Amino acid sequence: MGAVRIPVETTWAVLLRHLFGQSGRSIPVSMEQIVWQIRVPRIILGFLAGSGLALCGCVMQAVVQNPMADPYILGVSAGATLGATGSLFLGVGVVSGFWAFLGAGLACFLVLALASADGKTTSVKLILAGMIVNALLTAFSNFIIAVAGNSDGVLSIKFWTMGALTRAGWKNIGLIAVIVALAALYFMSQARTLDGLLLGEEAAVTIGIDTFRCRLAYLLVLSLLTGALISACGTIGFVGLIIPHLARALVGTAHRRLLPVAALSGGLFMLWVDALARSLLPNTELPVGIFTALIGAPFFVYVMVRKRYGFGGK
Repeated sequence: MGAVRIPVETTWAVLLRHLFGQSGRSIPVSMEQIVWQIRVPRIILGFLAGSGLALCGCVMQAVVQNPMADPYILGVSAGATLGATGSLFLGVGVVSGFWAFLGAGLACFLVLALASADGKTTSVKLILAGMIVNALLTAFSNFIIAVAGNSDGVLSIKFWTMGALTRAGWKNIGLIAVIVALAALYFMSQARTLDGLLLGEEAAVTIGIDTFRCRLAYLLVLSLLTGALISACGTIGFVGLIIPHLARALVGTAHRRLLPVAALSGGLFMLWVDALARSLLPNTELPVGIFTALIGAPFFVYVMVRKRYGFGGK
């Protein structure tokens, strides 16, 4: 699906040629390039982004014991945006995924430093530290955008902050796939500990969970995963909020079942949102972040006002 209409049989022919070496009927070069060089990498990156953000949302909501938490609650998004805008300020000229990744790491370090300043880290302190860091780094990013002289770079930053999959290519999806896969395997191995954290601070300590060490390890992995996704796709909000809730409605709160269902659901959700963004208006591609916000904001309100809604043991 997209601005250029390509028959299904042509798409299959292109995939069979590149995946299995089957040479069928003649295919226009332009259509072959659109399918294999543009759409296939974009589909893979979109699925990885949706899966990774959904995993981040599940883990984040367990770590901070807050059903409204999403991957950006700790200011990682603001840090990545600062890194991207900083790359323009330093003269790189385009949005740099590497600098965005460094910015995400900086945000995570500042949050952990603030939350553990008195030697004890709690979920409330993590949320408050994330709000502080998010406000501070967002202010720096806006300052750089205001004074930057590179108009093309500023337009790129504005589009990037809305979330888009236009940067997808065969060269940049390999590392993202490895990071998402390793993070998913790690969190699956921690499913029982996440179940304990979901019960609350006191209950987790009672059953022998070192909450500080677990939160530190999980937040570092979350920072790595979220920073990598943001560096490739920009800031795509609400996926990490709405998908975990939908997955819990299907399979319950046990993370052994919740994490794989959320990852699959998040990937499929992102694919259809991106297809809508590419196809809604003729000859125009809209950022996917706009549609995730349009879907996520009403869902957020629904979660807030639904009195029967339960979360974990609460």
